Amino acid sequence: MNTMLLGVLSMSNFVVALFFYKFWKNTRDSFFLLFAAAFSIETIGYIGQALTHSSLEDFPTFYLLRLFSFVLILYAIIRKNKPASS
Repeated sequence: MNTMLLGVLSMSNFVVALFFYKFWKNTRDSFFLLFAAAFSIETIGYIGQALTHSSLEDFPTFYLLRLFSFVLILYAIIRKNKPASS
């Protein structure tokens, strides 16, 4: 993938992570913190991919980072929609 495109993707993921972190600071809802962590992991993956000049198929590390990020997002959604215990 083009290095410039990877830079744009990493920057945009970082900005989204900062927004979720800001929302978490205001509400202290773990949903926003988990989303901020997921987008931060995506940022790290794109930066690593740009620095190694590789595609996702070359190294399973980048695939596993992305998989962990998506699992974190799914966990946050499931946890948020779980009924409150009485």
